[in-house]
Amino acid sequence: VQLVESGGGLVQAGGSLRLSCVASGLTFSRYAMGWFRQAPGTEQEFVSMFSWSGSIYYTDSVKGRFTISRDNAKNTVFLQMNSLKPEDTAVYYCAASLAHYPWTAENMNYRGEGTLVTVSS
Repeated sequence: VQLVESGGGLVQAGGSLRLSCVASGLTFSRYAMGWFRQAPGTEQEFVSMFSWSGSIYYTDSVKGRFTISRDNAKNTVFLQMNSLKPEDTAVYYCAASLAHYPWTAENMNYRGEGTLVTVSS
C-alpha cells in the first residue's frame, strides 16, 4: 500500500493550498480517507476524515476553512485549505483507516510520508 501526498509548500497567512493524496494497493472505497498533521514538538493531530459512507469530519480549528473531498475513481483524497494561519504550519499526512469515528493516529491502517505546509505571518 502506498499513500503519496503532494501540494504542500510555503504560503502567506490568508492564502490557500490544495493537498492531494493518491492511494494504491488498497480497495480505496472501503477506507475512510483523510488527513492528520504534526507540528514541530507536538503529537499528530486529527485534521479531517471522509468516511467510506460519505460522512465528513473536521477538527474544530479548521472548520469553515478546510474542505475535504475524495474521488474514488481516481483513488485520490484532497484537502482544500483556505484562510491559512501560521498555526496551520505542520507536516500533513494522508491516512487510510478501516476504523469508524473517532479516528486517531493509532487506528490508522496506513499513512503517507507527509507533505510540509508552512504558513508565514
